[in-house]
Amino acid sequence: MSKVDELQKIEQDILDLTQSPLYTHRTENKYFPVIGEGSVDARIMIIGEAPGKNEALTGKPFCGASGKILDKLLASIGLERQSVYITNIVKDRPPENRDPTPEEIALYTPFLDRQIDLMQPKVIVTLGRFSMTYIMQKFDPAWNEHISGVHGQEIGVQASYGEITVLPLYHPAATIYNQKLKETFFEDGQKLKNYM
Repeated sequence: MSKVDELQKIEQDILDLTQSPLYTHRTENKYFPVIGEGSVDARIMIIGEAPGKNEALTGKPFCGASGKILDKLLASIGLERQSVYITNIVKDRPPENRDPTPEEIALYTPFLDRQIDLMQPKVIVTLGRFSMTYIMQKFDPAWNEHISGVHGQEIGVQASYGEITVLPLYHPAATIYNQKLKETFFEDGQKLKNYM
């Protein structure tokens, strides 16, 4: 099967995920799951935590206020959005935009793992603490760092398909009301130039 076929299979499996506590919320609100968007051959995969309302209404990741900030970062380093792959650890929107629960993360991350194995990115950019914690503990179960201490660091880890780099960034949503975090987000994101 091609990568596109495999992604469609992942999408169908998520659409059929009736055991998810978020399934009813999705169907009642006529939301879409947000599988991901971008190049299936991307060297860079960007992973957020869960879709917001705009994302759930369109099925597209990072298309609201946070997405505009992410797009500005990509544009600032000359990286086209279509050349990366953008997704979340949780594929359905939690009610009231709350944080995803540990149970929801455990239920949805096998789909993310399938996406990573399929695309084999060389760089994984995590946006926010949930994404960072899941990805780092996937490769190093003893990982126990806070994003405030490791944001912007290029961390080498061993994936099943070879050595990759994880670059933790603050979540763009956190930068909306905090100018200092916004400056840090853009400064940290410049490290992506090393992988273009």
